[in-house]
Amino acid sequence: MSRIAVIGGHGKVALQLTRLLAEEGHQVSSFFRNPAHIDDVVETGAEPVVADFEELDTAAIADLLKGHHGVVWTAGAGGGDPARTYAVDQDAAIRTIDAAEIDGIKRFVMVSYYGAGRQHGVAPDDSFYAYAEAKAAADEHLRSSSLEWTVLGPSRLTLDPPTGLIETGPGVVKGAVGRADVAAVVAQVLHQPSTHYRTIEFNNGATPIADAIG
Repeated sequence: MSRIAVIGGHGKVALQLTRLLAEEGHQVSSFFRNPAHIDDVVETGAEPVVADFEELDTAAIADLLKGHHGVVWTAGAGGGDPARTYAVDQDAAIRTIDAAEIDGIKRFVMVSYYGAGRQHGVAPDDSFYAYAEAKAAADEHLRSSSLEWTVLGPSRLTLDPPTGLIETGPGVVKGAVGRADVAAVVAQVLHQPSTHYRTIEFNNGATPIADAIG
């Protein structure tokens, strides 16, 4: 059993992830900012922790993460306000990466998106631009850290039921993937050393998750 911190714990992927991890016997701390969501998180088997990472500095985040063995970042501002997008998806994520290093937590899984990076190709006047820039910066910071990182790039997210099947690797182009399968991918890579220092972009496909990312 290990102790895992899930940041953005009330998200659609995170709620399914925390349930999977709890069922596997892991101790999960789920961090989210709205106290109205406590009951939803408790139902997954995770320990709820109300905390707004947008407002917390690096030292405060480090205090919250002490004692954990791994961190999963699934938080996001949800689009809309560019200033808040940069504050959450970039700045808070970077502070969390730094906090994990301070605490000596080695494992860090970042849920990003398919095509993320400095060459994202999104025009500055596109409403998606702030998110693309913020995620590129956060992913880049993680890759340059001392952590055992994995960056996950799921394609367009759907609410389809879980299949346990994905596709990834050379030749794969952007498609779609269910949030339930994204959660299963996170749970799979979290404790798999062969996924350290890798960026894994994926869609739903025909290959069992363990085989696709092994």
